[in-house]
Amino acid sequence: MSEDEKLLKEAKKLPWEDRLLHKNWKVRNDANIDLAALCDSITDPKDPRLREFGSFFKKTVADSNAPVQEKALDALIAYLRAADADAGRYAKEVCDAIVAKCLTGRPKTVEKSQAVFMLWVELEAVDAFLDAMEKAIKNKVAKAVVPAIDVMFQALSEFGAKIVPPKRILKMLPELFDHQDQNVRASSKGLTLELCRWIGKDPVKSILFEKMRDTMKKELEAELVNVSGSARPSRKIRSEQDKEPEQEALAEVVGSGPIEESVADVPQAIDEYELVDPIDILTPLEKSGFWDGVKATKWSERKDAVAELTRLASVKRIAPGDFTEICRTLKKLITDVNIAVAVEAIQAIGNLARGLRTNFSGNSRYLLPVLLEKLKEKKPALNESLIQTLQAMHKAGCLNLADVVEDVKVAVKNKVPLVRSLTLNWVTYCIETSNKAVVLKLHKDYVPICMESLNDGTPEVRDAAFSALAAIAKLVGMRPLERSLEKLDDVRKKKLSEMIGGSGSGLPSGTNSAPVQTSGGSLPSMEASEGSFVRKSAASMLSGKKPAQTAPVNKKGVPVKLNASKKGDGAGQLKALKPVENEDVEPADMSLEEIESRLDSLIRADTISQLKSTAWKERLEAIAAFKEQVEGIQDLDQSVEIFIRLLCVVPGWNEKNVQVQQQVIEVITHIASTAKKFPKKCVVLCLLGISERVADIKTRAPAMKCLTTFSEAVGPGFIFERVYKIMKEHKNPKVLSEGILWMVSAVEDFGVSHLKLKDLIDFCKDTGLQSSAAATRNATIKLIGALHKYVGPDIKGFLTDVKPALLSALDVEYEKNPYEGASAVPKKAVKPSESTLSVAGGIDGLPREDISGKVTPALLKSLESPDWKVRLESIEAVNKILEEANKRIQPTGTVELLGGLRGRLYDSNKNLVMATLATIGGVASAMGPAVEKSSKGILSDVLKCLGDNKKHMRECTLATLDTWVTAVQLDKVVPYIASALMDAKLGAEGRKDLFDWLSRQLSGLSNFSDAVYLLKPAASAMTDKSSDVRKAAEACMTEILKVSGQETITKNLKDIHGPSLAIVLERLRPPGAFHDSFESARTVSTALASKNSSKVGKSTSNGVLKHGNRALSSRVNSTKGSRPETVMTVQDIAVQSQALLNVKDSNKEDRERLIIRRFKFEELRFEQIQELENDVVKYFREDLQRRLLSTDFKKQVDGIEMLQKALPSIRKEVIELLDILLRWFVLRFCESNTTCLLKVLEFLPELFDTLRAEGYTMTESEAAIFLPCLIEKSGHNIEKVREKMRELTKQIVHAYSATKAFPYILEGLRSKNNRTRIECVDLVGYLIDNHGTEVGGQLKSLQIVASLTAERDGEIRKAALNTLATGYKILGEDIWRYVGKLTDAQKSMLDDRFKWKAREMDKRKEGKPGEARAALRRSVREYGSEIAEQSGEVSRSISGPIFTRESYPHAELHMERHPIPRTLSPVNGPTDWNEALEVISYGSPEQSVEGMKVVCHELTQATNDPESSGMDDIVKDADRLVSCLASKVAKTFDFSLTGASSRSCKYVLNTLMQTFQNKRLAHAVKESTLDVLITELLLWLLDERVPRMDDGSQLLKALNVLMLKILDNAERTSSFVVLINLLRPLDPSRWPSPAQNETAAIRNQKFSDLVVKCLIKLTKVLQSTIFDVDLDRILQSIHVYLQELGMDEIRRRAGADDKPLRMVKTVLHELVKFRGTAIKGHLSMVPIDMEPQPIILAYIDLNLQTLAAARMLTPSGPVGQTHWGDSAANNPSPATHSADSQLKQELAAIFKKIGDKQTCSIGLYELYRITQLYPKVDIFSQLQNASEAFRTYIRDGLAQVYFFYFRWKRMQQLEGRRRVYQCQLLHQL
Repeated sequence: MSEDEKLLKEAKKLPWEDRLLHKNWKVRNDANIDLAALCDSITDPKDPRLREFGSFFKKTVADSNAPVQEKALDALIAYLRAADADAGRYAKEVCDAIVAKCLTGRPKTVEKSQAVFMLWVELEAVDAFLDAMEKAIKNKVAKAVVPAIDVMFQALSEFGAKIVPPKRILKMLPELFDHQDQNVRASSKGLTLELCRWIGKDPVKSILFEKMRDTMKKELEAELVNVSGSARPSRKIRSEQDKEPEQEALAEVVGSGPIEESVADVPQAIDEYELVDPIDILTPLEKSGFWDGVKATKWSERKDAVAELTRLASVKRIAPGDFTEICRTLKKLITDVNIAVAVEAIQAIGNLARGLRTNFSGNSRYLLPVLLEKLKEKKPALNESLIQTLQAMHKAGCLNLADVVEDVKVAVKNKVPLVRSLTLNWVTYCIETSNKAVVLKLHKDYVPICMESLNDGTPEVRDAAFSALAAIAKLVGMRPLERSLEKLDDVRKKKLSEMIGGSGSGLPSGTNSAPVQTSGGSLPSMEASEGSFVRKSAASMLSGKKPAQTAPVNKKGVPVKLNASKKGDGAGQLKALKPVENEDVEPADMSLEEIESRLDSLIRADTISQLKSTAWKERLEAIAAFKEQVEGIQDLDQSVEIFIRLLCVVPGWNEKNVQVQQQVIEVITHIASTAKKFPKKCVVLCLLGISERVADIKTRAPAMKCLTTFSEAVGPGFIFERVYKIMKEHKNPKVLSEGILWMVSAVEDFGVSHLKLKDLIDFCKDTGLQSSAAATRNATIKLIGALHKYVGPDIKGFLTDVKPALLSALDVEYEKNPYEGASAVPKKAVKPSESTLSVAGGIDGLPREDISGKVTPALLKSLESPDWKVRLESIEAVNKILEEANKRIQPTGTVELLGGLRGRLYDSNKNLVMATLATIGGVASAMGPAVEKSSKGILSDVLKCLGDNKKHMRECTLATLDTWVTAVQLDKVVPYIASALMDAKLGAEGRKDLFDWLSRQLSGLSNFSDAVYLLKPAASAMTDKSSDVRKAAEACMTEILKVSGQETITKNLKDIHGPSLAIVLERLRPPGAFHDSFESARTVSTALASKNSSKVGKSTSNGVLKHGNRALSSRVNSTKGSRPETVMTVQDIAVQSQALLNVKDSNKEDRERLIIRRFKFEELRFEQIQELENDVVKYFREDLQRRLLSTDFKKQVDGIEMLQKALPSIRKEVIELLDILLRWFVLRFCESNTTCLLKVLEFLPELFDTLRAEGYTMTESEAAIFLPCLIEKSGHNIEKVREKMRELTKQIVHAYSATKAFPYILEGLRSKNNRTRIECVDLVGYLIDNHGTEVGGQLKSLQIVASLTAERDGEIRKAALNTLATGYKILGEDIWRYVGKLTDAQKSMLDDRFKWKAREMDKRKEGKPGEARAALRRSVREYGSEIAEQSGEVSRSISGPIFTRESYPHAELHMERHPIPRTLSPVNGPTDWNEALEVISYGSPEQSVEGMKVVCHELTQATNDPESSGMDDIVKDADRLVSCLASKVAKTFDFSLTGASSRSCKYVLNTLMQTFQNKRLAHAVKESTLDVLITELLLWLLDERVPRMDDGSQLLKALNVLMLKILDNAERTSSFVVLINLLRPLDPSRWPSPAQNETAAIRNQKFSDLVVKCLIKLTKVLQSTIFDVDLDRILQSIHVYLQELGMDEIRRRAGADDKPLRMVKTVLHELVKFRGTAIKGHLSMVPIDMEPQPIILAYIDLNLQTLAAARMLTPSGPVGQTHWGDSAANNPSPATHSADSQLKQELAAIFKKIGDKQTCSIGLYELYRITQLYPKVDIFSQLQNASEAFRTYIRDGLAQVYFFYFRWKRMQQLEGRRRVYQCQLLHQL
């Protein structure tokens, strides 16, 4: 026996661990072999030996000896096969060891390592496996990375995405794409393709493509074309394998019926949502200014803010967070008046639902009622976004059927039919997409809802209810519904059954469903585990690479048979059912001997031997015999592959004899046509040889026939894909040219439905047309011509870069093969099989490219760039993308692109807008019908471009419309056009062009029912004031009536009313039958009148309905030119008994609330005219309304005369309906009839005189209705009209308010009409001359007048100079301050005119310019406000007396109903300090602004030079200044609350701020003034009306800042005293406004809270300011406060935790704390001798004691002894009792602390301090109710504290003595 044998024999006696880790490698090797054999022999996975072995492998697999390492891996494989999932505990360590030591080893080692990894996955140790892979791919050696990728690929391929999570693999891939080794990159691409098979292409693209380089993207795109079919797992984890015997045993017991596929075998769709990481959108949303944007007044800013949310929420997964406030905001925006904002908000909700899913459930339920209610809107864009959002909320799982029951019940009872029908449609969608169990549980809730809706009066609602019932029945069957459906009649039952049966799926069949076939890819996992590992390479997924074919062998090298076990038999059956898409098309190599062995007895041996003969005749004879034998075989399917392999080897494709070649091809053709299933492997084996035979003229015919037969067997698509490469790479040009000719015949035979047209067209462009051989080019041209026959002219878009000569030849070929489309029927068909699925690129066959990868965030961002060049480049980049995609694109990614282009439609650069329109048209053309869903209503934005005044812009818009209609058809575009035509902003030219375009589109149609939606816009446009629009609308109306039909038009007449209805009826009927048609349409007009009078309520029964009908009738007759009525008709006499104006149900406030107040005049829109007509019908008597609404001006004049005569008797009614009358007058002003206009101007002065006599003043809403129009029309071309308008304007200014009318006149200065501007300039001069005090605050507007002196028009210059001369007369030289910057020429003109004016004044003895103003100022200073008021100096912009706050509720009434007294003389701003203070004191809020400007100027100068005497003078006047400003605060705020600007409020706060920023000035303010100011500021801070003012939020902020500045800089003592005094209840008369919803107590509490906050701020800094305050005064104010309360009230408030009382105590506590016992020396102002003793003294004592107890101060005398006087020492007072109770409370708190473990030490120390401070207090008397143990604990604790305290005290004394001794020594030394 050799030494090695002895060593091995001895080693076998050692423990396993010693053997496996032995220093001799042979021992280790032998140990691993024995361990593998032992593990193979173990059958029970729970065997305890397995647990012992598991820990060995982390060291054995890392063996440094390669053979030993391999044996260790063998042992590990055997162990893992024997073990169960419990072995997973060792997975991490073992996998890490393998990654570190094995993946760089020998090929066999690597292969076994991969097998180990696969077994770990089988044992469910996937996490450990993937952790190891993450480390492996970071290895610097590429040799180790590739196996790691391969094993991940194999694990995913065999186990599937359910076991191996794709998310972790997706995270690893990006760093592999840029690896420097090409093998790593190739493997990573293969792994990516495998991921596509499991989770789909789109998720992989969206997650990975943005992280790839462009070259990698292109390569992967090319490979993705070959990825098809769905993947199924071929291997199961161990726990599922263990369940298989149980299932098989169960199947044997039940019977041998079809076995259904287990749930685990069914491939489950991977949700992309789970693959991506959540993204936080709340943080970037906060930074984007979202909250400010959604509160903006401009709709575009609100829309942009919500669009940013939509963009951020468009990510696939959103991180959960608090979206409550966002949803509240979105809920408000859903009901936004602007439709674009509402649509954007709804889309944002949809994106949030998709991104948050179940995390959005609560918010979805919150938003659902509003969304359902919003379904009433008819706007297509809004409706579509609502439906998509509702569906998204259910699809994402935010809502389920159980959640929405109550909301659905409410919605189906909505009064709007559209809400009911769309709600039921949504319920149907929810039911169809829900689980059967859910519907079965909830159908009892929904069936009654649907049953009730079946009785609805609207057909759409009934149909929707039927659909919902049918959906329920399809899921749960008819049986649960039988009882509910018994109530239905036979007709409805029949309809319901037809809907259920017509779906194609029928009712559910219960358990009798067809058995599901198991996946052919499901190989038994035990085969893989018991046999040796079969290695798969990830790179094998790439095209052109063959996977390594390795025959599976067991440990002994014998091939493993598939039927080796029972599971193997099952696997063989499963393999037969394998779907074709997973078929392995790459044939493996097979030797001739193996082929012969498999032939068995199918072919005679002599035939095969003859085929090998070198004599061609013998081969020919043999092939003929072979053909006979093959033809004699009945079932060829089993032997097809072996026959083809034999013929490819002998005689083979190198056969030289033509006859033999022909025979071989014929045999192959026979086999391919006869076999039921011809494998693709066989096609691959033959294809190269057959292609070469096609090039030979002798064998061409049979070879082409053979290729056609192959196409019939496996589909031409597969043949074409394989032939491309062969023809490209073959050296014989004939192979290419003749092969293309065969392709031509194949296209003619089979069509294009099985071809990938993109690849075929690329082949033709890159190879066929680029060939130097003419025959090849000609054949390619024929092939493209054949394609044109099937796909049409769109193919030209793919060939734009071809040479012109070839394009000409192609055009000729197109003519030979005209487009036949669907009529082009293929001659031959492909055998039906799963391998021949259609791969067409779209409906028309041509492929569409996915451009989502090119629409990058950078491109979208550059579309929003501020640089127009960048924006233009971005638009051109989009055009380039479309060109590169051959103008055929998929909808993926176009939503964001179209959203970016939408923003450019509003670009300030018109050229960019036109370029955008062309691009949008190109996108629509390239996308086809799918653009409708992706566009999200962009067409409405496109149509708005028709409102541009440039003809070229409108032409571009119409061109875009043409392409859009071509893409999606006209019926999809009509709703947007109808909406656009009703938009007044479109303009006359735009409407005219759009009607012309519609006429052209409709003229080519014979029947188009959707044209009826254009009926109402066209009818309305026929009454347009523009003749061009009317003419175009008439032409369009003719086309609409022609294509819609009379019946359809008649049904839709209810939407039309007024003159439009008469026009439509006139067109619809012959001229002679018009009267009859109108009578037949009486019901329509009656319904209209009913609708118009719906707001009237009960008055409908009083004749309003009848009035509306008659008014309409009158207008219809007038359009016909009927006989004019006299002023008093028979109908008039019948209604004379009624009141002329009916104000019974009038609500003027509601009408005025809807009025938009603008200074600029805008023409009345169509809907405004309709609203006016409705109001006239509602409130005016029938005879009057008939005249006022007539189109005949004579009748209108009659109506005015009726009002004129009745005016004295209907004054109150006229005041109530004044807004309606003014709107009617505005309508008359806009018309061109002079007679009617003069009558109106005759009546209006009488009307305003009447109003003035009644003491009524126009409201601001009424002024906003009438004044803009009056000012704009004052420049009428007739002088007489202008004069009347001029006088009317002056009358209104006098009666209304010069201040409020002035902005309207200034707006007139910007008019385009020169005459209007001249009139307005004259009016400005009139106002300065006669109402100077009222407009004094607006004199800066003289800049506009001065600018007119540079106008070309001489009349305007003259008027401007005259007005400025008037200003010079009043203001003197100060006028130069208001005219702004002028040119030298303008200054010269003004100077000349001013000199002339001065001379004129001197002649007339009017004094000097500005003299009257100066005298007026002096009168103010000398005689005070009374004289000034009499002289007109102090005037108010609002009339009536100066109201105190007690009369506040009546102030508004006086303001509106009392006439305004005319001011006597003008005045301008002050020039010095004293004058400024007088103006601030006595002037109106607007006038006081000028004074405050002077004050601010003086303060700034004094602050800049604090040492000057100016500052001293201002300090003397500081209190007067602040007093003036304090009294002005309330006046300015009251003034602004009447609707005026907040300018004066800002000035008064700014002046106060500037004053209190200077400490000298702030300290000079007296306490009484400070009291008034602080009270005023705090009151306005609490006023609820301030936020609603103009710039209310800024005013609140300014009030806060000013208050803080006062507290910082004002005299501290005064601040303390004032604030403490303000803690008392405030006098109700001091509040700015009366209480509305609050009691006086609540208001006082809010005020006290503010005061407390101010005191807190002062108290916080008391330590640093204690010596700056007068403690005596502060203590006095505290004393007064406490005494006023009294002890009883203090006790009551102490129990209620009163904030003011607590604050006073805090202030007192802080004072005592910082001053200690010295505080007693500051009681000089407190009567300490009074009886009873002041309360403040007891509180000072208590604070001194508690602070001393806390060692925060040391009392100056014995504790408890008072120093307030003898009376205090001898007589106990209530304060003493209060101190005792305070001590008891303190002891109780200390005992509570002692009872707690965490605070017991602190409690004991505090108790010790109490015993030291109060030695006479018996603390144990307070513990009578406590336990003995607790009392003992306290005694012991106090003893310990005493001990430590005395010990510490002794040490302190000793330390003190030591220091004294040291000092003495040092002194002696």
